Amino acid sequence: MSITSLLPGALGFGTAPLGNMFRAIPDEEAAATVEAAWDQGIRYFDTAPFYGAGLSEIRLGDVLAGHPRDEYVLSTKVGRVILDEVEDPAARDLGEKGGLFEHGRPNKIVNDYTADATLRSIEDSLKRLGTDRLDIVWVHDVAQDFYGDEWLAAYEQARTGAFRTLDRLRDEGVIKAWGLGVNRVEPLELTLDLEEPKPDAFLLAGRYTLLDHDRALQRLLPAAEARNVDIVVGGPYSSGILAGGTHFEYQQAPAEIIDRVERIKALAKRHGVGIKAAALQFSLAHPATAAAIPGATRPGRIAEDVAALGERVPAAFWADLRAQKLIAADAPVPTA
Repeated sequence: MSITSLLPGALGFGTAPLGNMFRAIPDEEAAATVEAAWDQGIRYFDTAPFYGAGLSEIRLGDVLAGHPRDEYVLSTKVGRVILDEVEDPAARDLGEKGGLFEHGRPNKIVNDYTADATLRSIEDSLKRLGTDRLDIVWVHDVAQDFYGDEWLAAYEQARTGAFRTLDRLRDEGVIKAWGLGVNRVEPLELTLDLEEPKPDAFLLAGRYTLLDHDRALQRLLPAAEARNVDIVVGGPYSSGILAGGTHFEYQQAPAEIIDRVERIKALAKRHGVGIKAAALQFSLAHPATAAAIPGATRPGRIAEDVAALGERVPAAFWADLRAQKLIAADAPVPTA
């Protein structure tokens, strides 16, 4: 099924920052940011156990408890189980995401895509979120190391475990939709070719942005559109570098990325366009994309996102981006 009818709008809220991503965030600031999202009309919230070892789910649930459950859409993820056992968050081996949540809870995180772990993860998430149901469940980061043997084993475990379990829960009406939540294109292409089970949508983080979109544009998005599988764009600001930050792909941005962003900013300034508006609207312009879910840790950022979504971006700006080869020649862009 398409999840377009399920989602309440094109703009949602990605709550990875609420797990103390990059920095320790006071509880009051985290709560105020979620309330700001609600006040700005956002009604789709995405989280995951991985975000601060459950901290994001706890913080999000505390705020949403004050709002009617039928008025918002909630998604979380499976594939990682949070244990009571304690470990040093800064010492976790998370590959490219190493150190990302070193300010989160110290609970041990275990990768597990089996059917039993999927059910346990959902049960634990419901408790942390303080709710009785989830709308969408994503299988998280099964593509952490796409080219290694470990990834192949994890994907097969997910295919026979998490995928089939979530497919059954959807068919039984326990959840409304399921899919994969990853930051690589390849596992989504592979999953689209499966005879069964069939996902409803994908959450693709950082791979359909102004800075990185070629492969998704050429192969994944056309295939997903043809199969009626919606794409939710995570990380439309590429870990923050497109929104005034310094991170790209969860790490400090390299010189070539900084240079590319400066070139985009120069064109945006020439045309009187906000960089957030350019980034957000680009990610949403493809017909396969159903929503974008930027993250935030400060209440004022939410209003910026809402304003960016509605800002008028002239066609000449997109034409200049194409002319300077800053976006693909065939990438869809918004129409003024």
